[in-house]
Amino acid sequence: MTQTANQREIPILTYHQIAEAPPRGAVFRSLSVSPNRFRSQMYWLKRLGYLGLSMRELMPFLRGERCGRVVGITFDDGYLNNLSSALPVLQELGFTATCYVVSGLMGGSNVWDHALGVQPSQLMTAAQVRAWSDAGMEVGSHTCTHERLDQLSGPALQDQLQGSRQALEVLLDQPVQQFCYPFGVYRPEQVALVREAGYLAATTTRRGRVRAEDDMFQLHRIPVVRSTSWPQFLVKLLSPHENRYRDQAEAVHG
Repeated sequence: MTQTANQREIPILTYHQIAEAPPRGAVFRSLSVSPNRFRSQMYWLKRLGYLGLSMRELMPFLRGERCGRVVGITFDDGYLNNLSSALPVLQELGFTATCYVVSGLMGGSNVWDHALGVQPSQLMTAAQVRAWSDAGMEVGSHTCTHERLDQLSGPALQDQLQGSRQALEVLLDQPVQQFCYPFGVYRPEQVALVREAGYLAATTTRRGRVRAEDDMFQLHRIPVVRSTSWPQFLVKLLSPHENRYRDQAEAVHG
């Protein structure tokens, strides 16, 4: 039995760091969600009857093959605090999640942000990425070096797409089928290249719930940030509030 378009509006949550926020005034301070707040959000998902799923396990629901009260949980960049602070909570609740890893920077830090004045934050090492995967979580690709794809073409672009997937597959000895566009930027013609690189789906930074008719390689997500209060979290989760962003964009671009 398939679902209707309305029933298949599925939220995919986006997190970055699960850590105490840097000092007031710090660049991108909003991308740090405290461990206590993350724990509270996950526990309320459970109490509300939601099952938190990785993109791999969410796919049958996105395709309309299964029905259920589900929410996707994703982490961008592969920060060590995803492993140390988020994983124990996810395991306690029986949730899974996808962490999009920058394959060429494992064990390093968020160098793509340093020029903007963002303080360095530790990324998972290769062994820690394996530990995340071994715990039942999913690893997706966030390219090799977190480049802006809209500024790349030819072999350089192919390496970011295919090279990152292949490196992670060698590391994990399992397929890597999910992709996330760094900075959320890409040219329209690059969507087909992501598909050809061997992925099954790709997420963006475009806000909104996923609808039945959506392109699986341009999936919308819902950001959760430091300042997301409990009432705001409920609104994001339970109402069509986030869809206003996608509806506005679609009205502009036709």
